[in-house]
Amino acid sequence: MRKRVEQEWMRHWDFLLLDVFCLQAAFLLGFWMIHGVSNPYMDPAARYQPAVLLVCQLAVIPFVGGYSLIVRRNTWDEVWAVLKFSVVTMALSMTVFFLVEQAVSVTRTQLVYTAALFALLDLIFRELNKKRIFLSHKDDKKKALVLVTSSTLLRHAIEKLNGKNSVQYFTLTEIVLMDGADPTEFADLNMPIYPMDDNAVQNICHMHVDEVFVLQPDEMFFPRDFMDTLMGMGITVNYSNSFLEDFAEIHRLGSFDVLTTSFRFAPAGQLAIKRAIDIVGGFVGCLFMAIAYLFVAPAIYRKSPGPIFFAQERVGQNGKVFKIYKFRSMYMDAEQRKAELMARNNIQDGMMFKMDDDPRIIGSEKKDKNGKPKGIGNFIRNTSLDEFPQFINVLKGDMSLVGTRPPTKDEWAKYDPRHRVRMCARPGITGMWQVSGRSKITDFEQVVALDRYYIENWSLKLDFQILLKTIAVVLKHEGAA
Repeated sequence: MRKRVEQEWMRHWDFLLLDVFCLQAAFLLGFWMIHGVSNPYMDPAARYQPAVLLVCQLAVIPFVGGYSLIVRRNTWDEVWAVLKFSVVTMALSMTVFFLVEQAVSVTRTQLVYTAALFALLDLIFRELNKKRIFLSHKDDKKKALVLVTSSTLLRHAIEKLNGKNSVQYFTLTEIVLMDGADPTEFADLNMPIYPMDDNAVQNICHMHVDEVFVLQPDEMFFPRDFMDTLMGMGITVNYSNSFLEDFAEIHRLGSFDVLTTSFRFAPAGQLAIKRAIDIVGGFVGCLFMAIAYLFVAPAIYRKSPGPIFFAQERVGQNGKVFKIYKFRSMYMDAEQRKAELMARNNIQDGMMFKMDDDPRIIGSEKKDKNGKPKGIGNFIRNTSLDEFPQFINVLKGDMSLVGTRPPTKDEWAKYDPRHRVRMCARPGITGMWQVSGRSKITDFEQVVALDRYYIENWSLKLDFQILLKTIAVVLKHEGAA
């Protein structure tokens, strides 16, 4: 079972062969468009190129989600998956060409043509293959499945088994109720329904059954004897608990096979790509920080002599404490004055601290014609320049470019269990909260809801969208305070 979960992409060999074919066909067409119709596989200057493309393509597969749930993806999800696959493959291939000093013979135009043609061909062939799979699973070729569950979960189970995004490899032939409910309540299902007893075992024993699916309700005991009997008959048994059915995987812990649950599982390959993007973004961000330092540091020191950088202990992923770095935008006694200003906190219950016209900000006593503070500290915060040193935290691995806001230790101490979910992900410089109103949001529960949505729906695509929105928010000076 563990192999099926962790190596699902390996089962879709048909999609793998199609991808290989499409990339080679795209390379051939791209070569012809640049050099005319000839055989690149016999050309000494070009014949190594398809081999490099093939190796890079196979190396990339596990890190872009592979073929996990590929048959259930809708067309738009497939478009995004193919584009990501094409771009990452071409980027890796170009890097290899450059490292072996062969980039001159592989023009950027040819790579662009190859990438575009590959994305188009791959999308077409993947969608056609999925249609082939759906059409091939006719009723007479499907596996006979018996569902074992409780009356309270029965309709839910059937709805999920027949979900619109699932491929029907089976036909539901019989239902066994674990709680002894009256089968006549489900007469509308037009299906044999029996209580879990010796007769149910005899029925399964003497009928066409390929597999049994046991969906155990939380309030009932594990049906060990019943499952032992089924396995003793040589029948494949699929098991799920109603509490764990949406977020459980089988893993190895020491010498034990364990059922591992998490708020959300993320593919290891995508997490590796996210970390690679963080490292690149961290280096670029540190360069901008160094440039900003030349202008910001003298202005801060003139108005408030002291350290240019501000370091504060924050709570990161899973409660790990780390030091966050910022350009200092407040006077040196800001932390001591925070307690006396709590009455003016805009955030309910004091779970975070945000206030209008914070007097602790450097130069905030200076006002513009509208009465708004216009000191150097306000400028740094309104333009988000104070956040730039956090790229150091990104390089160190304490933070990510996109994530959740790391709380202070005193805020963390006030968290209820439902709030802690926001820290099951690595904190970020920006996130859903920052691009959804930031200082305009005064309800901490709304902050938690935004962070929960981000974690539940995380993808590289969502990170990219948040980064683009962050740029727009910063340029418009929206939400900062």
